[in-house]
Amino acid sequence: MIPGPKLSEFELSQQQRLELELLTTSGDGRSGWRAKIVLLCGDGLSNSEIARRMKTSQDTVRKWRGRFADGGIEALRDLGRSGRPKPGLVISEADRVVLERYVRRGKVSQRLALRARIILACEGGRSNREVAQQVDSNPSTVAKWRKRFIEQGVNGLNDGDRPGVPRKITDEMVEALVVKTLETKPKGATHWSTRSMAANVGMSATTVGRIWRAFGLKPHRTKTYQLSTDPDFVDKVRDVVGLYMNPPDNAIVLSVDEKSQIHALNRTQPLLPLRPGQVERGTPEYQRNGTTTLFAALEVATGKVNGKCYPRHRAAEFRRFLNEIRANVPPDLDVHIIADNYATHKAPTIRAWLAKNPRFHMHFIPTHSSWLNEVEGWFSILTTKQIKRGSHHSVKQLQAAIHEFLDAWNDAPKPFRWTKTADEILASIANFCYRTLEAHDEL
Repeated sequence: MIPGPKLSEFELSQQQRLELELLTTSGDGRSGWRAKIVLLCGDGLSNSEIARRMKTSQDTVRKWRGRFADGGIEALRDLGRSGRPKPGLVISEADRVVLERYVRRGKVSQRLALRARIILACEGGRSNREVAQQVDSNPSTVAKWRKRFIEQGVNGLNDGDRPGVPRKITDEMVEALVVKTLETKPKGATHWSTRSMAANVGMSATTVGRIWRAFGLKPHRTKTYQLSTDPDFVDKVRDVVGLYMNPPDNAIVLSVDEKSQIHALNRTQPLLPLRPGQVERGTPEYQRNGTTTLFAALEVATGKVNGKCYPRHRAAEFRRFLNEIRANVPPDLDVHIIADNYATHKAPTIRAWLAKNPRFHMHFIPTHSSWLNEVEGWFSILTTKQIKRGSHHSVKQLQAAIHEFLDAWNDAPKPFRWTKTADEILASIANFCYRTLEAHDEL
């Protein structure tokens, strides 16, 4: 019988045995497993017996027996691995400027920004694993963009052309569709729909809709507008906007108007309340139970509203409301009232009242310019939150609902902040007029 290789002979000291036992419980699985092999070798077991117990090969046992005999316990630990050699990466000054711009810009594609950070981190010979940990990515991604940058430079960081079916809708077809949408109308209709346009140009309705969305075209929608013909339009705009943005000292600025003909409507059928998965529902039929008029004065600085309901909206009611304002404003303050050009506000009785109360000053907005009166925005909030979805059996009940909203608003008033200057408003209107004239000249 041919004898096998001679065993590496060694004896374990008490210190070595303690270190090996500690290594078996240290959490490093491979090093602990090797330490168990060495401990069995120290007990005098043969390689074959140890291999049987550890369920491995004799060559493995022989390897770690010899390693320990030559290098001690440190020989059982894994050494750092260098991995595959990294290709050299050199960033020129021009490329560095571009990469740093990609990283800084907030609107650049985040994928492109990540690739730029990877390349900048790769400089200096750092490993893919180290770079991946720094940029919160994975080593394979780092290796990919390192290689792409070395081969193609900064242009290699962009996404390449992806395989797929060639475009069927050319740029010329898109242009023709947009021009047709803007400059023509279908036969027998006032505007194009996706289906009528699709049938006309030979595309699908989905494609037409996608092109319209890309160019912000909405042929199915329309809005109304009215340009003021007031000869004093510019002066009035500057006057009112000046009160909003730079109010006078020792004075209060009030935006005043009336919301007339508020109907007390009673729904003919009960309201179906809001439920999970179902919106609130109400019948469109109603009974008319009379009307009321709300006079309101919005304090521009604080947002508080002084409101009063009257049965009609004549000059007599407006004068009574002015008396209400006078009673609630400290006598040492001037009162600047912003109002529209309704005849009630200019009646002889109102002019006479103003003559007797010289601390009250009227400032009229231009005609067709209710957007310039801040209280109109408050009326919109009142309508949306209280009146529109309400059901009222009488005018008295409607007035109670309005005053309830008034009290709730004044508990936590929110002033409207005017931001556009008079020059910006006038420039915007002028630009709109020029564009309107140009559009009509082209027709």
